[in-house]
Amino acid sequence: MPSLNLYVNAPVDAVVASDILKDATKAVAKIIGKPESYVMIMLNGGVPISFSGTEEPAAYGELTSIGGLGSSVNGKLSATIAEILETKLSIDSSRFYIKFYDVKGSFFGFNGSTF
Repeated sequence: MPSLNLYVNAPVDAVVASDILKDATKAVAKIIGKPESYVMIMLNGGVPISFSGTEEPAAYGELTSIGGLGSSVNGKLSATIAEILETKLSIDSSRFYIKFYDVKGSFFGFNGSTF
């Protein structure tokens, strides 16, 4: 049920995308404490993004989860996802925002119902 949607202005080839998806899935599952089988990661490359008035490499993310989020966890997630983006796409952590949503199960649809 944790879902991470990442937008990056850098082009992303298939190999790098696969690496990011695998690394982010493992990180989100471990840090939030949910099984990897519940984690969904979406990566949108080549999205026009201006950050601080420039189009240098930048990223934006939104992570939604039913529970498991909080100040400490969010900080670890932010640092870990930023590290993945810096390693794989050379996006400096100072050019990355991430927004966290902790939602009720009834606000998250799955398998034709809600949690």
